[in-house]
Formats: sequence, structure tokens, C-alpha cells
Amino acid sequence: MDTSSDNLPVVVGIQFSPIGKSYYFDASAIENVKLGDFIIVETSRGWQLGKLVQIVEDREARKKMRYKPVDRLATKEDLKKKNILDIKASGALKLSREKMIAKKIKGVKLISAEFSFDKKVLSILYSTENENKINFNSIIKEIKEKYQVNKIDFHKVGPRDVAKYYGGMGACGLETRCCTRFLNKFESISIRMAKTQGISLTPSDITGMCNRLRCCLSYEYCHYVEALKGLPKRNKRVNTPMGAGKVKDVAPLRKAVFVALDEYGIKEFDIEEIEVIQSNQESKNVHRNQKPQQRTNRRENRNISNTNRRRRKNNSNKDSRKE
Repeated sequence: MDTSSDNLPVVVGIQFSPIGKSYYFDASAIENVKLGDFIIVETSRGWQLGKLVQIVEDREARKKMRYKPVDRLATKEDLKKKNILDIKASGALKLSREKMIAKKIKGVKLISAEFSFDKKVLSILYSTENENKINFNSIIKEIKEKYQVNKIDFHKVGPRDVAKYYGGMGACGLETRCCTRFLNKFESISIRMAKTQGISLTPSDITGMCNRLRCCLSYEYCHYVEALKGLPKRNKRVNTPMGAGKVKDVAPLRKAVFVALDEYGIKEFDIEEIEVIQSNQESKNVHRNQKPQQRTNRRENRNISNTNRRRRKNNSNKDSRKE
């Protein structure tokens, strides 16, 4: 990215863990940075080696951002050191699991462990369905003595993060799950998104390998919301070129509706071909379509009712005068 003409900082996003979010730094002092570079930076958890996954191009955002500078590009020696630390972290993860079994800490799944680049901090990711806070103090002391670190952090992650970390085939059949392949953050997903798109609500159809609602439910949701504007809701009465009927279903992306007609069954119509029948208009149509005999019977029933009411009133007045 060329910023010499506008003197704006080169802001980059760096990821330190496969399931971690990106953190932003100023890479103006580094020439020709590119996606995929490994970079050394100082963080709140000490020195870290991370991967450059984003170069911020938005000018307004770059004007407002003020972040710590990138120290340098990682060398071959740095990458070798990182590999050694990863092997060491695998040993720490195995020891932690053994200590948890010995201490009978149940309902917790340890996912991964990572040493900071300066070897001062050990971070361990775990997952649990238990809403209560897990006390790891009983094993932290023993791990500290074994690996001589200043600090051990246990970070809870959700089921989507676990699926992203392990990877594998998606529930839809893709060889690589979306979360592992390109998703950097998880959006809020609701059952309403599936209903809006007319997707089957069978759990196996809308849940991913993490047993949570699939992230892909949000991909086209906004398009369906926009497409549904102007379409009548199901069970609405509408006029069509073939007569009046009731809306049984809609096809938002095609701007079409399926209408149940008394004489023809369910037929498909474009939105331009139909007209929604308002409630007051429908009442008028019902009255207009009634047979003459039906209207006569209704008038006769009203007349009989009025006559009976007058008789009861007259009888009541006579009884009052007798008293």
C-alpha cells in the first residue's frame, strides 16, 4: 500500500491465534508489508509473533486510528523459535489435562495452549457448558513451577470458536468450514433468519457442526428482507386475474406469490398481477356476492326479531299498569 502521497499511517490487522480476532497496529515503519507476513509486536501480554491478515484501506479509519507500532518482520530464526514454543505449548496442554483429571475438574475441555514470544505468559483456551466460573487455581501453581512463566491465563471460548479451531468438513458438505476458511468474527444468528428465508426449521438443516445455528443463515438474510417488501403475507386475501383467493406462499427473490383459488387450486402470480383485498372491501364483496334469497332471509329475521322485541315491551307495560 502506497501512503507516501497522503502521509496516512499503514494500519494492519494481526492475528495471533487461529481462533482469535485481529488486533490493529501501525506498520508505517515497515516497507512493503503484505498479507501473510509474520510480524513481531509488543502487546499487553508481552512480545508476540503474529500473522498479518488485513491491511486497512479506509482513509477515514486510518486518520482516526492510533495504535502501537510494529517492531519488525519476523526472521527465519523467529519462526524456528515459534515452532519450538508451539511444541512446548503442546506439552503444557497435555500436562494441564492430566492435572485437571487428577483434581477432578469436570465439564471442561481444554482446546489449545500458547506461549508468548518472550516466554513470560502461557495462554490456555477452554470450552465448557457450565455457566459458573471455573476455578483453575489448583493447577496453575503446578504448571507455573514446571514451565517457569510469570502468568497463566485461562480464556473461555464458545462452541463456534472450537469448531473454527479444529476445522473439518462443514455440515453443508463443504470440505472446509466457513468459520475456519474466512470468517474473522461471529455475527449474531437468530431463528428468525431461517423463517424469513423459508428454510426448514428441522435442527439438522439449520445447525452446524458446533450445534449452533449455521453462520450461513446470515449470508442472504438482508436480501430476503429487502425482497419481502411489498409482498403480501401468507393467508392474505388477494384479487388475481383468475379471481379472488388466499396467499399460501411467497417467492421473494422472484417477486411472486402462490394463491389458492377455489376453482383452479394453487396458482403462481407475479406481484404486479395481484391486489391485496382490504378488510372493508372484502366485507362489501361478501355482501355483494350473497344470493337474493339470503339477503331476503336476513331481512325477514331482523323483522321477526324487532316484532318480538316490541311485543315483550308492550307486555311489560301492561303488567306495570295492572300493578
